[in-house]
Formats: sequence, C-alpha cells, structure tokens
Amino acid sequence: MQTNKILITGGAGFIGSHLTELLLKSNHTITAIDNLSTGSIENIKQFDGNANFSFVRADISDELVLDRLSSESDIIIHLAAAVGVQLIVERPVHTIETNVAGTEKVLRSALKYGCKVLIASTSEVYGKGFKIPFSEDDDVLLGATNKSRWGYAASKMLDEFLGLAYCREYDLDVVCFRLFNTVGPRQSGQYGMVVPRFVKSALQGKPIEVYGNGNQQRCFGHVADVVRAIEGLAFEPKAKGQVFNIGSIEEISILELAEKIKHLTASSSEIIKIPYEQAYAPGFEDMERRVPNIDLISELVGWRPR
Repeated sequence: MQTNKILITGGAGFIGSHLTELLLKSNHTITAIDNLSTGSIENIKQFDGNANFSFVRADISDELVLDRLSSESDIIIHLAAAVGVQLIVERPVHTIETNVAGTEKVLRSALKYGCKVLIASTSEVYGKGFKIPFSEDDDVLLGATNKSRWGYAASKMLDEFLGLAYCREYDLDVVCFRLFNTVGPRQSGQYGMVVPRFVKSALQGKPIEVYGNGNQQRCFGHVADVVRAIEGLAFEPKAKGQVFNIGSIEEISILELAEKIKHLTASSSEIIKIPYEQAYAPGFEDMERRVPNIDLISELVGWRPR
C-alpha cells in the first residue's frame, strides 16, 4: 500500500484516535486537527515522539489553518462533528452549525487541493425507518422539525448531500460512511454514550439508568472493526461517490445491555428506567431498532465485523 499524508478532523476524539493508531501502523503520515471540545489530549498522548504524527489544536472553522493542512494532505477523513444525543438535544444550534458549516469548509479546502474526502455520517439519517436492516439507498423518514433530534439527522444528511454534490459537479473523490453505534476504549460517557455511562454507574454502585422502556435494540460495533472499515474505504478507488453503512449486525436490547454490564462488573447497582422526557426533553422520540445492511462495504472491500 502506498503511504499517504492524511488529515483527520476530530483526530483527538474516540474514533479519530483509534483511526490514527491504525493508519500510523501502515506508515502513513497523520495530522490530527481537533478543538478538544469533545476530544482529549489523553487519547493521542501515545503518539508523542512519532515522526509521522502531528497534532494541531484548532477548530475546522479556522479557514487559514484548514487551508494549510489541506494543502499538505492527500486524503481528509472528516470525523469532526457534534456527537452524542445529550449534546444534540441541549445545543441544537451548535449541532447544526458545526456539522453543516464544518463539512462545507472541509469540502472547499479539499477541492482546492484535490484531496480525497471521507465524510463521517450517522445511522441517525435513517430516522424513523422501519425496514430492517437499513440499506444505503432506502427512503428516509424523519420526525417533525420541532424535535431537535431530527435536526441532527438532517444536518448529517445535508453533509452527505453536499459531499456527493461536490463529487458529481466537480468530480471530487468523496465517500460518505454512516456509523452505527460504536464502542470501545477511550469512549466517554460525557455526552450520553450508553456503554461507558452504564459501566461507570456499575463500577460506582450507582443506579444504572435505562432511558425509556429498555426494549429498544441496538447493534454495538467495536471501534477496532470500525476503523478497519474506514481504512478500507480510504484506499478503495471504487468507493468514490458512494455511501456505506459501517456497524455491527448483532442486536441487543438496552435493558439486556444494562444486565450484561451489571453481571460483567459484578455490580450491586440497581437497574432503573427513566422516562425519555426526564432524561432529555419533552417529546423526545427514539427508534425501536437500528440494524445496518453491510453488504455494500463487504462486497467492495471485504470488510466484516470481527
């Protein structure tokens, strides 16, 4: 594999740091840009002293910095975004502006210097879809505009539309990938991520809070699998102009997840159910199931979760 200069936005984040680790092992030169709003220096400390790694603390809205870094890159993997249900509900303006404006700036810089761009999207774009498993070309059904959760979904959908428009109109090499629930080391529970939140409560002997009735089912992909998938797409020419699901296809209910974590931590914690309205906001809507069809990425790059 040819070595490349790769810019990772959100590179000090949970997924960004694991992706950096994987790509450095293949001798690529990695620059991570992160404003550390949700990322952490601790996530990337292990790369100190690696001649192929550099870190820039800046926001991708800083066009001068982004322009310079793009001019030195072959590939941009755009992970920087507002993430976590709690953050999305509490700061809807920040969420939409960060996602849409940030992606627009990345695409403009990439076009100027001819960089390949991979845009991280989300399973949230499937909205209230009920056709399981979700396929990339499925129709999309979102909720009402007065529910801030759907603002996040729409912002990521607009990221995809914009990226694919740059591909069609300017022939820029753009690939979009939709991440389903991803878990693993370095993930923070700060913004509502369920596994670290449950584990922390279990270890502290505090009640494990399950939102809603707990029957909602999710597929949790390990971050080591997820970054392998991103790496595969980054170096596959035939991925250009396409959208791919990345995630596990093994389902578990949130209540079962809480019970599993309680068992594995030998915790005495009580499992309690919290109404969505109390956890988030009045009228909060959730989906019962969210399962990806991963045939497309599997057929193109041979990726399956391990």
